[in-house]
Amino acid sequence: MRFAVASSIAEAVEVCLLSAEGEERRVPLAERTFGVWHGLLSGVGPGQRYGYRVHGPWDPARGLRCNPAKLLLDPYTLRVEGSVSDLAAALGYRGDPAGPRCDIDSHGSVPVSVVTARGGPDTGTRPDVPWEQTVLYELHVRGFTRTHPDVPPEHRGTYLGLAHPAVISYLTDLGITGVELLPVAAFCPEPALLRAGLPNYWGYSPLTLLAVHPGYAAVPGAEVEEFRTMVAALHAAGLEVIVDVVANHTCEGDLSGPTLAYRGLDAPAYYLEHDLTGCGNTLDSGSPTVIALVTDALRYWAAELGVDGFRLDLASVLGRPRGRTFDPAAPLLTAIVSDPLLRTRKLIAEPWDATGEGYRVGGFGVHFSEWNGRYRDVVRDFWRGVPGVSQLASRLAGSSDLYAASGRRPWASINFITAHDGFTLRDLVSYNRKHNEASGTGGAHDTDGTDDNRSWNCGVEGETEKPAVRRLRSRQARNLLATLVLSTGTPMLLAGDERWRTQRGHNNPYRLDDETSWLDWSADPDSETMTAFTRRLLALRTTTPALRQPEFFEGRTTPNGTPDLVWFRPDGQVMELDDWQDTHRQTLGMWIDGTDVRSHPPPPTTDSWLLVLHAGPRPIRVTLPGPEYGERYEPVLDTGFPDGDSTHPRSSRRPSAQITVPARTVLLFRAVRG
Repeated sequence: MRFAVASSIAEAVEVCLLSAEGEERRVPLAERTFGVWHGLLSGVGPGQRYGYRVHGPWDPARGLRCNPAKLLLDPYTLRVEGSVSDLAAALGYRGDPAGPRCDIDSHGSVPVSVVTARGGPDTGTRPDVPWEQTVLYELHVRGFTRTHPDVPPEHRGTYLGLAHPAVISYLTDLGITGVELLPVAAFCPEPALLRAGLPNYWGYSPLTLLAVHPGYAAVPGAEVEEFRTMVAALHAAGLEVIVDVVANHTCEGDLSGPTLAYRGLDAPAYYLEHDLTGCGNTLDSGSPTVIALVTDALRYWAAELGVDGFRLDLASVLGRPRGRTFDPAAPLLTAIVSDPLLRTRKLIAEPWDATGEGYRVGGFGVHFSEWNGRYRDVVRDFWRGVPGVSQLASRLAGSSDLYAASGRRPWASINFITAHDGFTLRDLVSYNRKHNEASGTGGAHDTDGTDDNRSWNCGVEGETEKPAVRRLRSRQARNLLATLVLSTGTPMLLAGDERWRTQRGHNNPYRLDDETSWLDWSADPDSETMTAFTRRLLALRTTTPALRQPEFFEGRTTPNGTPDLVWFRPDGQVMELDDWQDTHRQTLGMWIDGTDVRSHPPPPTTDSWLLVLHAGPRPIRVTLPGPEYGERYEPVLDTGFPDGDSTHPRSSRRPSAQITVPARTVLLFRAVRG
C-alpha cells in the first residue's frame, strides 16, 4: 500500500496504522518528492484505519502549526470513520491560538482515514440531458426521505432511501431532469457547533473532499457502495446527479478551531491569512496543493462515483487566488475547465462569497452556468408589488445582459426563487421577516440568516386560518412557480416547495436535523394541489421548446415577418423606450415566436406563445396582440385557479380582443396562426 501526503514545511511525517483496539503503529515516511512525503507499506489493505502525524515548526506568528500530538486525516482519504468526540483534545494550541503547542494526544478523539479499494456497483449510463432541457431540483439526501412512508424505516434519510422506486417515481412524475444534492462529501460540525453539541445538518462544513459522507449510509462503512447504487438508480430513471462541492473552506474553522488535517499538515499551503467565506477560514485557490486536491476530488466523483456535474459553493473564492481580485481565468477555475473529464460535466457556480468583491453574477467563464441571484431578487420583488418591469423582462428572456457577452447561452442562467438557504416558497408568501427562534437565535437582535428576504406575508405574519389570506398565498406561490418555469434559462426548484413545505419562517436552519428541515410526506390537500400544479407546469415546459429557448432572442425576423420576441403594454401596443423607463408598471406581456426554435429534435408544434404577468393589486384590462402575432389565442394557463386551468369552457380569443386580467395573475396563451 502506498501512502502519500503533501507538506512542504514538515521535518518528518509518520503514517499511523490504527487497530480496532485503539493501538497505534507509527511508520516514518522516508521519501520526500516535490513536497510530498511517501512510502510503501506491505500487508496493508482495505479496512485499515490510519492517520498522519507531522513533526515540524510551531510558529503561529508565521502560520506554522505542526503538532505531532495531533492525529491528522488524509486529505485524499476515500473513507472517514469516527467524529470529533473531544474538542479540547483536537486543539493544537494550549490556552491561546497564538500560544504554546498543546501536547494532548488527539488519537481517539478525532475522525480517522480508512483504506478503501476503488470500484463498486456500476453507476449506470449517464443520461447526459441537454442543458436546454434541464430542470434541477435541489434536495437534501437525509431530509428528503426521512419521513417518507413508502421507504423502509432503515433506509429513510439515506442514499438507499433516495434510490427507492417510490421516491424516484415521484421525481420523474414531477418532471425534473436532475437532482442537485446538498453536500455529500464527508463533513463535520464547525467549532461553534461542536462546542454547543449541535450538528451541521446542511453539510457546508467539509472534512474531506473525496470521501462520501458516512452519515447517510444505511449500513455503517457501506457509504461508497450505497452512493454508487443511488446514482445507478437515478441514472436508470433518466435523472442526472449534481453534487454540491464545498471547496472554499473546511470544518477546522478559524485559528481557535481544531487541528484535524490541513492546519496541521501545512497551513500556509492550504489557507489564506484572511477569511473570504464567513466560515472562519478560506482555502487558497492559488495554491498548487489546493488546486491539485480540488481537481483530483472532482475527477474522483465524476469518474468513480458517476456524478453528472457539480455546483461549486461560494465559487467566487475559487477565482480569487491569494485572496486577490476575482479572475474568471484564475488557476483553479482554469484547471477545472481545462480537464478533459471535468469539462464534459455540468459546472454550476455560486457566483459570490462573503465579501462585496466576490459578488460576480455573470462574471464566470464560458464553461460555467451560474446561480442567478439577480433573477431571484427581481422576480421576488415583482410579485411582492415592487413596480417596474425593465429588469423583469431581462430575467424572463434569459439574462442576456449577464451571459451573452461571454459567449454563453440562456441555460447558463440557473433561475431560482428559493434555495436551501432562505425561506421556502410557502414561507416567502407567509412571512415579512425571519423567525429563527428554533435555532435559539430569534428575537430583535437575531443575526442568523439574511434580513434581505424580499418576501410578503399577504397581510398576516405566519400561519393563519383566514381563507382569503390562504387563497392569496397559494395564488402568489403559483405566480412565482409559473414565472420560474416559463422563464428562459434553467429552472431550479427547491425540494418540497411543490408540497407546500414550511420552515415556520426560519430562513437558516442549517443546524436543525428535525421536522423543521425534513420534508413532510403526509397527505394534505394543499400540498397535493400545489404538486399537481407544479407537475403541469413542468410538463408544459417539456413539451414546448419555445418556452426553453437554447439561444438568446436576437430580435431576428421570423419566416412570418415578426421578431422572435415582442414585449407588449396592457393596451396591446409594443413597449417603447419610455415605457421601459416607467417605474410604475406592474403588467407585462411577452410574445415568443414558435416558428424558429433551434431545438433537437425539432419542436412538435410551431405555435407561438403569449405570457401575461400582472402583479398589481387590482384587475386590469389587457388588449391581446394583433393578428400578425396570432389568429387566435387559446388559454393554456391561469394561476388564478389551483390547478392552473380555468373552469370555464376553453375558448379562443380573437386578436386585439380585450380581456380582464385579475389582480396578481399569470396567464399563458397559445398564439395560433392558420
